[in-house]
Amino acid sequence: MSVNLLEFDLDRLTEWCESVREKKFRATQLFRWIHQKGESQFDDMTDLAKSLREKLHATACITPMPILSRHNSADGTIKWLFDAGDGNAIETVFIPEEDRGTLCVSSQAGCAVGCPFCSTGYQGFSRNLSTAEILSQLWTTEHLLRKEKNQTERVITNVVMMGMGEPLQNYDALIPALKTMLSEHGYGLSRRRVTVSTSGVVPMIERLANDCPVALAVSLHAPTNELRNRLVPLNIKYPLEELLSTCKDYLLKAPRDFITFEYCMLDGVNDSPEHAQALIQWVQHDPSGSIHCKFNLIPFNPFPQSGLLRSPHPRVRAFADLLSAAGIVTTIRKTRGDDIDAACGQLAGDIQDRTQMKKRRQNSEVIPLVQASV
Repeated sequence: MSVNLLEFDLDRLTEWCESVREKKFRATQLFRWIHQKGESQFDDMTDLAKSLREKLHATACITPMPILSRHNSADGTIKWLFDAGDGNAIETVFIPEEDRGTLCVSSQAGCAVGCPFCSTGYQGFSRNLSTAEILSQLWTTEHLLRKEKNQTERVITNVVMMGMGEPLQNYDALIPALKTMLSEHGYGLSRRRVTVSTSGVVPMIERLANDCPVALAVSLHAPTNELRNRLVPLNIKYPLEELLSTCKDYLLKAPRDFITFEYCMLDGVNDSPEHAQALIQWVQHDPSGSIHCKFNLIPFNPFPQSGLLRSPHPRVRAFADLLSAAGIVTTIRKTRGDDIDAACGQLAGDIQDRTQMKKRRQNSEVIPLVQASV
């Protein structure tokens, strides 16, 4: 059975080459052909020895997930639907800007965290993606866009693990993918330009700091445990006190000197001045000291099953002004790709839910979220 070479970071590819009696430098050559040049045909890797190419034909392949569909937004955003097999399809989004091109990459088919404002979670959870499936999103889109733009230089300058799924619940597949993105022989991305977004899997944040520290974004969405337990169910296991302490520790090894806190603005749920003041108290007056952070306020992108509404823009602006006045760097995310359902919280794909989460939600009475006291 052929091994998919997209599954390997450089260290593992080196081990594989040595297992077939090839020298270490051959792994580096092969790695560059795959990731820097986007080559999938061994016969076209012209500086590889013929004997190695014969071994590759017999034992290996370079097989990305097939593209099922592509949707282009009026604002330039592109969304691809990839076939992950067994009835599962996952989504990947490219967001072009003047100074960068950002790829939003999925790590799971579905998501088991179950945040009520996220359409991915509503679809339920099927399985973790493999390293090859994570990397094939970058491999395919980077080299496809290069061809379309008729250029050889890098198109994708930033990667955010903010697509479908909770990346830190797929840790073993995530780390080799990150290392390939960062490798000078792979995509050569800066640690500051690769971001892992998490709902707050505390033990895995601790491991990430040691294994592969990159930029960290935390999906916060609430200033109190009472409210966050409902908006981000993972908080029941890893409450805010633990999360804040872990984020402070992460900064000791992080490539950036701040943590980004993502905060989805939900009408009448988490968007009052009292909620803003509670956030300020949380980040600046914790007994163990303040944390250097940035808040990214995200306009909610409604989907029918959520029962939730987007906060009016004046309220979002007022919320941002309160945080800014307290000295906290605060931005309001510009919604991109919402006309093709590619905006934050809209990625759903097509998931065969093994958890029956979607069915349970459809059969249960929706309990509306109301503004909680702070």
